[in-house]
This record gives sequence, structure tokens and C-alpha cells, in this order.
Amino acid sequence: QLQLVESGGGSVQAGDSLRLSCAASGLTFSSYGMGWFRQGPGKERKFVAGINWSGGATNYDDSVKGRFTIFRDNAKNTVYLQMNNLKPEDTGVYACAAGHTLVKFTPEWEYNYWGQGTQVTVSS
Repeated sequence: QLQLVESGGGSVQAGDSLRLSCAASGLTFSSYGMGWFRQGPGKERKFVAGINWSGGATNYDDSVKGRFTIFRDNAKNTVYLQMNNLKPEDTGVYACAAGHTLVKFTPEWEYNYWGQGTQVTVSS
């Protein structure tokens, strides 16, 4: 079973940057597409960014395009989310997820494994 552990969250000011990491273990990481999802206070979890198994294809929610970058290092079994120019509306718990076959990247049902999440709080 694939295990996912996120790190890198914290409390920052608007305009700051953070880099989240998601370390995978248990199965062949390079066989899985990966995604980042966010659940804001009182909100449903929503897709933020996704990347295919090789890193050759990515997808982003419109709200983060141009500010966030997802990338992966298969040698380190880790996927990252670089978040720049953070806004208060980016606040939430960020969880990474792994899916063996990602087609659209956005639906939660495409993902088989989930991490516990890491909190990101952006103040104005």
C-alpha cells in the first residue's frame, strides 16, 4: 500500500511563498500520477494541481495558474507544490493523493491513496 506524508505547511503573509512536499513509500512511486487538493475552512476539498507519472503532463485549477507549480522527483519518491504569491483564499489543509491512472486529474475518484494533509494559513 502506498503511504503519503506531506510536509512544508505553515503560516505566512499574503505574497509569501511556500513549498509543500509529499513523500511516498510502499509501492512504485513512478507508476502513479499525483495530485494536490485543498480543503479550506468550511469548504469542500477541491483539486489544486496534478502531474502524471513522468512529470510530462500537469494540470492546475484556474485559481492557482501562474502562481503554483507541481513537480516531482521520482528518484526521491517525492512530489512538490511550489506556491508563490500566496493569497488568503489559499488557506486550507493541503493533501497529496496518488492515482494509478489519471485521466482528467481533477476528480477525487481518480486517486487511490491520500495523505493526511498539511495546514497552510495565509494572512492578509
